[in-house]
Amino acid sequence: MIARYTRPELGSLWTDEARMDSWRRVEIAACQELPGLLGVDGPTEADLDAIRAATFTVEAVNERERVTEHDVAAFVDVLAESAGDAGRWIHFGLTSSDVLDTALALQLQAAGEVIASGAHALVDALAVRAREHTHTLCVGRTHGIHAEPTTFGIKLAGFAFEAHRNAERLDRAFSQAGVGAVSGAVGTYAATSPEFEERVLSRLGLAREDVSTQVVARDRHAELLAAIAVAGGGLERFATEIRHLQRTEVREVQEPFRAGQKGSSAMPHKRNPIKSEQISGLARVLRGNAQAGFEDIALWHERDISHSSVERVILPDSTILIDYLQQRTIELVDGMTVDPERMRVNLDLTHGALFSQRVLLALVATGLSRDDAYRLVQELAQRAWDDGIPLRDLLAADERARELDLDEIFDYSHYVRHAGAILERLDEIA
Repeated sequence: MIARYTRPELGSLWTDEARMDSWRRVEIAACQELPGLLGVDGPTEADLDAIRAATFTVEAVNERERVTEHDVAAFVDVLAESAGDAGRWIHFGLTSSDVLDTALALQLQAAGEVIASGAHALVDALAVRAREHTHTLCVGRTHGIHAEPTTFGIKLAGFAFEAHRNAERLDRAFSQAGVGAVSGAVGTYAATSPEFEERVLSRLGLAREDVSTQVVARDRHAELLAAIAVAGGGLERFATEIRHLQRTEVREVQEPFRAGQKGSSAMPHKRNPIKSEQISGLARVLRGNAQAGFEDIALWHERDISHSSVERVILPDSTILIDYLQQRTIELVDGMTVDPERMRVNLDLTHGALFSQRVLLALVATGLSRDDAYRLVQELAQRAWDDGIPLRDLLAADERARELDLDEIFDYSHYVRHAGAILERLDEIA
């Protein structure tokens, strides 16, 4: 991922240095368990000390790979040479996938810790702003059209619960992807044993793939990428809401705009929803990467490497991006400006037509058929909207509505009376 969208903590987990250091951890853990596998013929304590002290450089491995055309083989050569005579024990009984897949699990485990923290922090940020606006009246929209009043707190509470589902989904996805395999060629343990694998993975803090077939099954990584893409979709949904609410004609919410910031190189008055637009755009990348992850599931027989080159791109990029987007969204939530007065002004744009359901139900309660009541309210609501005459005034002048209590009907409190109860549900997650 380019530096522009990479936070340092996540970026550092996917460097060549970090990747090869994960390989080194796997190789050392395997060597440390060789005495239990081989008995007195295994490496001595002096050998293990030399292996633990062995070093590599990315440059040296890359130079060696130009000869071997095999990255793990090149790495093993460099590390073994650094260990001296003890280097012969490095990679004993292992195959490349044992190292690659187990090391990848370690990297995903580390990335998951950071991403999970950010996912739960987003839940808390949304919950704080939701509680702040529990009773902030605003219009609810369906199909982009004014529907009925709601509160901005209820809106944000919905986003908070979605963020919570995504946080839990990410927790589960990273957990199931955090498995290693040290089962050797085609996964039969011909050169080692299941007990050896268990001990090595225990040292590394990883679970075992049930049947590795030499590689960890790629449905695990596809599930992770899917969970990341779904989480990105949730961030995009929130960003889309802010983009709509910041439109000049709406202007109910605005992104934070710091001193010195410029919205346009040509038009000094512009304050564009650039943060939300960036979130919306990058969420598309996550969905594309998830599709590539699905394509990686079907490998030939026990293994091939058609997935390998793809994963070098999509796993770092997707984890780095979701981390970046979560933090970007938290900043947006914390810093957004909410305009309750503008929300009240917008509630009147339809001249009371958004009370239509309350009028409909009141007419039905007086004995009118539902269809007749619907037609009456539809007629008057459209006149209110088209001619700018308050619906309440039209009803007051209409003989067909003489039995209605207009004070009772045109009361915003009906729409917010359960807001507190809805927002109390946030206590379950934040």
